[in-house]
Amino acid sequence: MKAPELGIRIGRYEHGRRNSIADLGVRVGHSTLIEGDDIRTGVTVLLPPVENPYRERLFAGVYTFNGFSKPIGFTQIEELGYIETPVALTSTLNGYKVADALVTLWAEENPKAVSVNPVVMECNDGYLNDNRKRPVGEMHVFEAVKKASLDFQEGSVGAGTGMSAFEFKGGIGSSSRVVEIGGEEYTVASLVLSNFGKREDLMIAGAPVGWELRDYPGRGLSMGGSISIVLATDAPLSSRQLTRLARRAVLGLARTGSYGHHGSGDIVLAFSTAQTVPGGKEVQSIGFLPDDALNRLFMGAADSTEEAIINSLLQARTMRGRKGRIRYALPVERVIEILERYGRLERD
Repeated sequence: MKAPELGIRIGRYEHGRRNSIADLGVRVGHSTLIEGDDIRTGVTVLLPPVENPYRERLFAGVYTFNGFSKPIGFTQIEELGYIETPVALTSTLNGYKVADALVTLWAEENPKAVSVNPVVMECNDGYLNDNRKRPVGEMHVFEAVKKASLDFQEGSVGAGTGMSAFEFKGGIGSSSRVVEIGGEEYTVASLVLSNFGKREDLMIAGAPVGWELRDYPGRGLSMGGSISIVLATDAPLSSRQLTRLARRAVLGLARTGSYGHHGSGDIVLAFSTAQTVPGGKEVQSIGFLPDDALNRLFMGAADSTEEAIINSLLQARTMRGRKGRIRYALPVERVIEILERYGRLERD
């Protein structure tokens, strides 16, 4: 169950119909690898709602909060302000193989093109997974693309298979918010790959859940960890404005208990589905909202990211991995009891 279904309300705005990045038409697919005692990894691919991302480029912006990370493709986005491939999430050392697979997909669909900028974001799942084996290959990326759907699983799946968050089982989570600006409704949504945090730091809806659960079993190798965040919106924004939006996701991250520890890679990609980047050599025109109209989108980005992180915990399942290590699922009944005690639940 996601946070709203349990009575956990984050922020003032309502979520979209699916309460996920799929509310923007973004399809998500996973390939999950669970092999033997030490392979717990995978890949997750996000397909923007265009037929060919290379020919129908979407405006984008990126932000690096803490740079202990190895994203692929961020430099060109910073320079040119658009994405031109699907976006992939995976384990750190699989990133280069996943990027190569995205190039293969691009080459098949664009036989006359000569260069491309694949986008891959990563977190290190080495607590449960032997990431040195790098098992994710082309076939797994192709599988994730083939399975991509508006109705996708969250939690311990795809890139989230081996991830940990607050010394519980982490992984994939998503949420959306609908805001009104100038009489028009716009949606902003977040999808996260959560793999960070110390147990006692976990906050849910402002309650110190992690501190209350600090003695719950399964602790160990509590590191700074990392998180990869993808924001999507149907609001017409320029690449500069999308970079501003990406920065606000970190506010939602902070509210869950992140302090940006040394060794943490906290990175954000934001893109808009509202319009494609014009082509041709003549002067082009695009539309975008004025900067002073963006506050509600900023709030939506922070709130949807905060909830997406909580959703990644709520939907992950207990998993045993390398060296017999276990990451337990967040004990939902205990969490509900704590939130009720702190007056943080909304009941019908």
